[in-house]
Amino acid sequence: MVNYKTTEYIDWCPSCGDFGIVSSETMALSDLGIDRSKAVVVSGIGCSSKIPHYINVSGVHTMHGRAITFASGIKLANPDLKVLVNSGDGDLLGIGVGHFVSAGRRNLDITILLHNNGVYGLTKGQASPTLHRGLQTKSLPAANINDSLDPLALALTAGYTFVARAYAYDAMFTKEIMKKAIMHKGTALVDILQPCPTYNNINTKEWYEKRIYKLDEDYEVKTPEEASEKMSKALIKSFEWGDRIPIGIFYENNFIPEYGQRIAEHIPSYFSDYPAKQVIDQNGKSITDISSLLEKISI
Repeated sequence: MVNYKTTEYIDWCPSCGDFGIVSSETMALSDLGIDRSKAVVVSGIGCSSKIPHYINVSGVHTMHGRAITFASGIKLANPDLKVLVNSGDGDLLGIGVGHFVSAGRRNLDITILLHNNGVYGLTKGQASPTLHRGLQTKSLPAANINDSLDPLALALTAGYTFVARAYAYDAMFTKEIMKKAIMHKGTALVDILQPCPTYNNINTKEWYEKRIYKLDEDYEVKTPEEASEKMSKALIKSFEWGDRIPIGIFYENNFIPEYGQRIAEHIPSYFSDYPAKQVIDQNGKSITDISSLLEKISI
């Protein structure tokens, strides 16, 4: 079994939900037997985005809101890689929300793990896009006046072909959800409810565990004709929040072509000659001949 653990020391607040997420992620990769050279973990900015430092695979700790764009470039350059995005609700649904929506339109084969705690934990607890209106967490001077975004509903309407929710403190359940998301051929979202014990004193471990329950509905689209019906049911279920909060897989559709397949329709050699396979040097020297270009621009 492949060991993905890279360090004994992990720098998060005590009891942070991110500990559960990194444990689930390393177990999922190990269970799937993915070679470390074939996995890449990409992150943005925030507490969650330290994860590339703690998993023994190639990783990129990128700019605020841009994790999905980096992940997209990596996957397009080398489709053989399993590419995972780890970032928070503020990063992915605030400054990065445009990229979050566009990812669904493309259906690129990447896995997005959304660490959802309702606050900007790294910058001292401001309200994030998923904090519900009227809630006042401990660092807010007044109750939040903005309506919240629903990550599941947004992903469903944007075109994500795998949409699920997990709970950070249930590491084994989250691991199984992650495994299915990673193996899905298309854009996959796992919205992970992640208590922040430092700044979110409302959506706590105790609060969640009185409310969460596991879905038992049939979530998978079996034929293209039933996609609309399954999508409608998933949307309705995604808005269930309050006394009962569902976790599990809300929607999976394997009939939508993945972005690499769409590219291959226009560039037939894409999968046999993608950028990572192309020879760019010989004996340490570039084989690209730009002499004709230089002649055109020379004065």
